[in-house]
Amino acid sequence: MLVLWRKKMNDRTKTRKAAEKRGRRGELFAALLLVCKGYRILGRRVKMRVGEIDLIAKAPSGIICFIEVKARPDEGLAVEAVGLRQRGRIVRAAKAYLANRPAAARFDVITVIPGRFPRHLKDAWRPDDVM
Repeated sequence: MLVLWRKKMNDRTKTRKAAEKRGRRGELFAALLLVCKGYRILGRRVKMRVGEIDLIAKAPSGIICFIEVKARPDEGLAVEAVGLRQRGRIVRAAKAYLANRPAAARFDVITVIPGRFPRHLKDAWRPDDVM
């Protein structure tokens, strides 16, 4: 008799999977918002050795924008979720990305709150604030 064991998902794994799904959906909404505003998406979930960038987009003005997307139940929680350590990782990843492509850059945050239109916070922080 062949017995197949199925690994039972615990509550922590279910919570993590739900958060991952919520994050991907939030990134999709953020990308759609940017496209509607005339931005060109250059990359989604760009992974570098030093960190990951949710979205990289080129603004209509030509500036390269490194965008962190936060999907939370409250806007205050979403903005607070981008802490100093995370900002530092994003800045290091952005520097690695720009190493071969010198260009003007800025760091934005897009908050995705259920039942509300995503909010784009332009120039949310400067690299000097982190380092």
